[in-house]
Amino acid sequence: MMTRSEIPELLALDNPASVIRIPDQTDVPLTPRVQRIIDSRPFRRLANIRQLGFVAFVYPGAMHDRLEHSLGVYRSTLLFLKQLMFDSQFAEAMDEVTLDATILAALTHDLGHYPFCHPVEDIGLDGVPDHEDLARDYLDDNQLRQLIEQDWRCKSEDVVRLLQKSGTSQSHAIASSILSGPIDVDKLDYLARDSLHAGVPYGKSFDSQRLIASLCLNKNKNGIAITTKGKTAAELLVVARYVMFSEVYWHHAVRSATAMFQRLLFEIRDEVRWPTIFRSNDVTFPQELQRAAVNEPHWLELFLNLFGSERTLYKRWGQFRFFDAPQLYEQLARRPFSWLWQCARQLSVELSVELGEEIPETYILLDAPPVGLEVQFEMDVYDRKGDQYHSLGDLSPIVRALAERQFDDYVKQVRVFIHPSLREKTAQKKVDLEGLIRRTVSKIDKT
Repeated sequence: MMTRSEIPELLALDNPASVIRIPDQTDVPLTPRVQRIIDSRPFRRLANIRQLGFVAFVYPGAMHDRLEHSLGVYRSTLLFLKQLMFDSQFAEAMDEVTLDATILAALTHDLGHYPFCHPVEDIGLDGVPDHEDLARDYLDDNQLRQLIEQDWRCKSEDVVRLLQKSGTSQSHAIASSILSGPIDVDKLDYLARDSLHAGVPYGKSFDSQRLIASLCLNKNKNGIAITTKGKTAAELLVVARYVMFSEVYWHHAVRSATAMFQRLLFEIRDEVRWPTIFRSNDVTFPQELQRAAVNEPHWLELFLNLFGSERTLYKRWGQFRFFDAPQLYEQLARRPFSWLWQCARQLSVELSVELGEEIPETYILLDAPPVGLEVQFEMDVYDRKGDQYHSLGDLSPIVRALAERQFDDYVKQVRVFIHPSLREKTAQKKVDLEGLIRRTVSKIDKT
């Protein structure tokens, strides 16, 4: 059975010889082997990649980087392990290799990220790998591989298996649920950290200490669960996630910038040197985009509106929600980006007829919930007194309302954005946007 004393980082959590401080007044304990990882070239790259991309257009304080977030996730992992090690079943299930790999995976889970990684992945371009696959490349870097072989009881391959959820053992399943699941170390950090830097209270409204103190193993002993004393904290986490998506991640101006970026990248996809993109940071990424867009005026205009010395965001022309415009929502939501691109181009043709002038294809953008769905929030709740497990959804009407019903349908809206120069023209002509969309969708689906 593994004990806390066999894990140097858990000892350092209570009696650190060295710390690094991150917001908000949080000391992250460092052991010599962890210090060597965060000083490595692949890890230091994360200091030059913002965590939230275009969110800073709306919330200027949201300039924090993925290095800070990675340190926060690492610290949360230590708190998870510290609590779970009191559970004899957890201690028996986990081995030294998996525990070391869990700590390393928490530290390095964002190594494969590059600027605006998630919007890029949502486009679904051929040949663009998931960032988890790119993380494997960095873990194969000679410097990191040597550090892991020198200092840790696992191999880089063990870390990769955790990040890709490809392990089959009980210990791997448990560790994977710590790193990525309904309640995981990533969510606990990014919700609170993003909220802190954005200057909003929403992501800090749950009791993380209470939640961590309630951790245990689930009914099947292959993942984490909570005891009944953590139920309210889990409910508040669900609410925090819902509001952060509504007010921050899917804020209409953030989505306007995201739609402009995705359209630009889709247009220039054949001009981009993708290996350069995957290894880029916040400085080199725009340089590559500009190089690829420079020869086409409308592409360059999109680029300059986002990354130039003056910012010009497209305006909302219309938005459709699942509960008040279900037919239009269903017609546009979760379509492949290539279909949305084709539909937006046809909309520009239809609008050109309505206005009696030629509208550039890039002046109309469609933004809709992507094909991939958010992870559903469902987990076991253990009642110690009754010695039985219940589903959190069965115990909580809040979770059932915000998580069991499709989260994306209530948070993510379908929006149509237009170039600012078209706003008054469409208003003066009283263009029927809904009718325009129906005609366009009918034409696209018939081809």
